[in-house]
Amino acid sequence: MTTDTPAPAELTAAASAPRRTADAAGTAHVRWGTTAERLALPVGLLLLVAVFSILRPQSFATTDNAAAILGSQAVLVVLSLALIIPLRCGDFDLSVGGTLTLSTMLVAVLNGMHGWPLWAAIAAALLAGALVGAINGFFVIVFGINSFIVTLGLGTFLLGVVSWLSDNRIVAGIDPKLLDLVVLTRPLGVPIEFYYALGLCLFLWFVFERTLLGRRWLYVGAQREVARLSGIRVSATRWGALVWSGTIAAAAGVLYAGTTGSADPRGGVAFLLPAFAAAFLGGTCVQPGQFNPLGTVIAAYFLIVGITGLQMMGADPFVQDLFYGGALVIAVSLSQLLRGRRPQELG
Repeated sequence: MTTDTPAPAELTAAASAPRRTADAAGTAHVRWGTTAERLALPVGLLLLVAVFSILRPQSFATTDNAAAILGSQAVLVVLSLALIIPLRCGDFDLSVGGTLTLSTMLVAVLNGMHGWPLWAAIAAALLAGALVGAINGFFVIVFGINSFIVTLGLGTFLLGVVSWLSDNRIVAGIDPKLLDLVVLTRPLGVPIEFYYALGLCLFLWFVFERTLLGRRWLYVGAQREVARLSGIRVSATRWGALVWSGTIAAAAGVLYAGTTGSADPRGGVAFLLPAFAAAFLGGTCVQPGQFNPLGTVIAAYFLIVGITGLQMMGADPFVQDLFYGGALVIAVSLSQLLRGRRPQELG
């Protein structure tokens, strides 16, 4: 009587089969978890829309309200997109609120008070934003000062400059053409400023994902020393990111001028907290662990829809501060959690 003895190769294959099954199950679990992270905020946005539409069908679930939400908050979306560029490099830019206010006031003062052509006033506002970014970069890079401190100080300084330019009063008289270019033109019933914000989002997505510059921002934010050893000019990259941020924040100021038709010397201050909340919350979806444009836009409208719905439900005004402040704390906490899990991705 003979006994068939398995060959060594057969024993190895039999022993490794359960391991492969376990590895496959683990991979599937990770894949499902990552998918859930990517989609959690978009699904949450859809749920918010559905809930408020059911609770307030006559006021919330209307095309006019949808157009108002999409268009009126384009300034916040653009400002949030400005923030994520230095954040991707590991730097903060708390001067964006002051830059927005300065840009709005320059358009109002130069065009409304001194009669400059609208295009020249807009160009001056954008150049001023780029200059603010360059000054931020100078102190951060040359003197090695923390970006949080530099941009906070310069942002406060800019508010003083705006008060001086405006004599601390609201300045009106902006050319009505800007209103046409921002609000009154309504493709598909939505103010065109929404499409400006959407176009900027898609442009930044292309820069982040399809260009060498975007990859450098990511590498610098993840590991500056490693990026430097890899031949990346870290200082120039960070400086450039702050210039981008200042320029885009100034563009948000131009949109704000066109939306309101005037300039308030404290108008940009209210945008800073929700912009940071949108930037950090956006880093938890679409590409979890990275500051990304698509996630930022989704996060901005998640916050806006939440605030709008609560206001229509009769919530007190202070709920807006609670919502934005709570969202920022939660977003930063989630970002830190993802940073720990994917340290190479979140700058």
